[in-house]
Amino acid sequence: MNDHTPAAAPRAATRPSASPRSIRASGRLTHWRTIDLLTCAFLGVAFGVAYWGWGLAYAAPSNAVSVGFPPLGALFNWPWVVAGIVGALVIRRPGAAVFTELLAAVVSALIGTQWGLTTLVSGLAEGLGVELGFAVFGYQAFRWAPLLLGGFLGGAFEAVYEWYSYWTDWDFGYKLAYLLLLGGSVAVFGSLLAVGLTRLLAAAGALAPFPPGQEARERSAV
Repeated sequence: MNDHTPAAAPRAATRPSASPRSIRASGRLTHWRTIDLLTCAFLGVAFGVAYWGWGLAYAAPSNAVSVGFPPLGALFNWPWVVAGIVGALVIRRPGAAVFTELLAAVVSALIGTQWGLTTLVSGLAEGLGVELGFAVFGYQAFRWAPLLLGGFLGGAFEAVYEWYSYWTDWDFGYKLAYLLLLGGSVAVFGSLLAVGLTRLLAAAGALAPFPPGQEARERSAV
């Protein structure tokens, strides 16, 4: 009697999950490597020069949109928070956002801005806001939830500082609108720009020793 029962099909090879994941920093989160410090410093200097340049260019469009509703000027202030988001995305350790954002503020102040040393206060406020967004997730997630939260808080912290420094004559409605516009624009536009820059650097091989570099290698793996 012939057995026509088909042979059992071989088991399919186990494939890694196609869902994206965040790769965390290696080792203890509080253990900063020399390359972490150097990369934060490089990012801070690069963004500091960019911040200085944006300080020369932003006034005209900001003033134009603010004629009818002054808080709309916030829509042109979000680029000043990108350094902290990129620092957090690349290094993925506590303090990276504050370090990168504050150093960028120091560099732009040293080159020369109309705000002088008060730029450092803005850098600290923005960096702390971004930092808090990632800290809420225990520095374990580096995708849209902490990005949006950190971006919003970075913009919101800066807005509150500006309430008492620049916009003292505004009523609370203007102040609240400014906070929401600045926080929202950082969360959306700042996060998109930070993710784009980080992925470009990773794809170019500049972030090989960091989690974004590993994520880029996994995305390109067959």
